[in-house]
Amino acid sequence: MKKILLIQGHPDDESFNFALYEAYKKGAIASGADIKEIIVRDLVFNPNLQYGYRKRTELEPDLLDSIEKIKWAEHLVLFYPVWWGSIPAIFKGFIDRVFLPGIVFQKRENSVWWDKLLTGRTGHIISTLDQPAWYYWLNYGRPSYHAMKRMTLNFVGIKPVRTTTIGPIRLSKESFRANWLKKIEKLGFEQK
Repeated sequence: MKKILLIQGHPDDESFNFALYEAYKKGAIASGADIKEIIVRDLVFNPNLQYGYRKRTELEPDLLDSIEKIKWAEHLVLFYPVWWGSIPAIFKGFIDRVFLPGIVFQKRENSVWWDKLLTGRTGHIISTLDQPAWYYWLNYGRPSYHAMKRMTLNFVGIKPVRTTTIGPIRLSKESFRANWLKKIEKLGFEQK
């Protein structure tokens, strides 16, 4: 039984992205996985890393709880839409406030190198967009994929990280959405 943390980064709980989240959760629960959740839109916190890394901003209770969930997890599944080649502002604020030195990585003294404090964990990014996934890759080079997978999750030791990019969502047919919901539920059941 795998300990899976689901992190929902979409600010709209009526979005298809939330439906994908629920489908994955349904499959994972059916498989017997131990599930915890973070729904970023429901957290009470200031998304602004006011002082950067120069000075620590006091962590709100919801962020402290989120950090404990991240440390607990063996597998993290992140859900978010790709907006302007990136992630929603509230989700970026969550990452900025939680993925901190001393919590998920540690800078080495007098060195440009760091220690990855989340090694031994795996991840999966499930993102939606309003263009075909192949076009996002071919024309733009998947910037959100690189930022989240390589420069965030891999940076702190989460490896391997699978990705599933679903699009276009806008103007998609019900059959397209139903097919993706089945696929994502199966991924949850397989604990991938």
